[in-house]
Amino acid sequence: MSEAIVKSEQKFKMWITILSIAIPVAVAVLFKVNLREMGLDVAPLTFLPPIYAGINGLTAVLLIAAVFSIKKGNRKRHESLMKLSLVCSSLFLVMYVAYHMTADSTPYGGGGFMKYLYYFILVSHIILSVSIIPFVLVTYTRALLGKFPEHKKIAKIAFPLWLYVAVTGVVVYLMISPYYG
Repeated sequence: MSEAIVKSEQKFKMWITILSIAIPVAVAVLFKVNLREMGLDVAPLTFLPPIYAGINGLTAVLLIAAVFSIKKGNRKRHESLMKLSLVCSSLFLVMYVAYHMTADSTPYGGGGFMKYLYYFILVSHIILSVSIIPFVLVTYTRALLGKFPEHKKIAKIAFPLWLYVAVTGVVVYLMISPYYG
């Protein structure tokens, strides 16, 4: 391995570590900030949940299409689809935070088994959405560095986790949407 690749990999590792910590911390902090409670004249962005749920659904479709593309040997299409998946996940995150900074959280209104199912899906979704960040970033940087055997190895872990997060994001929205005010 060349010295340039080793140096690039060290830089990527540093940024992956920083982002893997900073993103969840920033989301947690911003989730607690309500701009309206701070006296700012901001309309609640109540139109965002179906949009960011749709973006999660699109992310799932893009991830599946990317896997099919690479299995067919179409590396360029795979790369493009994965970049779009990253953009969609980033857009989701921005919209999700914006919604929660301007609107009150909606409690789940169902009961019985469905309530337990909802919270199981929600908690697993949240935990894995935080856990997936370093997996996605490592997978992506290994591809950028041309380390394809290592990329493929971690992608086998990152893909199903990321797909689960994208799909359960839609499921959580569908389960809570009847209770939006």
